[in-house]
Amino acid sequence: MPPRLRKFIGALVFIVYVPLYALIAMALAQARFVQQAPSYALPFIYAALGFVWIAPLLPLIKWMEGGRPPSGD
Repeated sequence: MPPRLRKFIGALVFIVYVPLYALIAMALAQARFVQQAPSYALPFIYAALGFVWIAPLLPLIKWMEGGRPPSGD
């Protein structure tokens, strides 16, 4: 598959995934178990919700780049 097509498909996935994840994260942030959590735990919960979105996208990014690590040259 040509690199240009890979990047186009990856961009479309990003465009769909990021707003969808944002809606899920907002729903989780308003969930009862988060609202009842102690106040010292809230920054950790919000930080986790803010960082977790990238984990599923790492394989996609690698695939978009051709499935091989970038050369150091």
